[in-house]
Amino acid sequence: MAKKKWCDLSTAQRSAIVVGAAVDAGLRVWALGDLAGRAPSEVNGPKWLWATGLSVVNSAGVLPAAYLLTGRAEPDRA
Repeated sequence: MAKKKWCDLSTAQRSAIVVGAAVDAGLRVWALGDLAGRAPSEVNGPKWLWATGLSVVNSAGVLPAAYLLTGRAEPDRA
């Protein structure tokens, strides 16, 4: 099976790729901004590892969603 070039894709396929990339970028920016504003005690796991993963790993939005759902620790309520 030969790879398709951008010009070979339909308008709907191109739109889906652009929208998917925009959603991934938005989630990544949101997650990194949230991570930057948290103390290490407010993050489940090493903060540096989350930052590296969110910055480097291409996960189609899965890693930012994982951070936003499970990577943030509940704040201590005293």
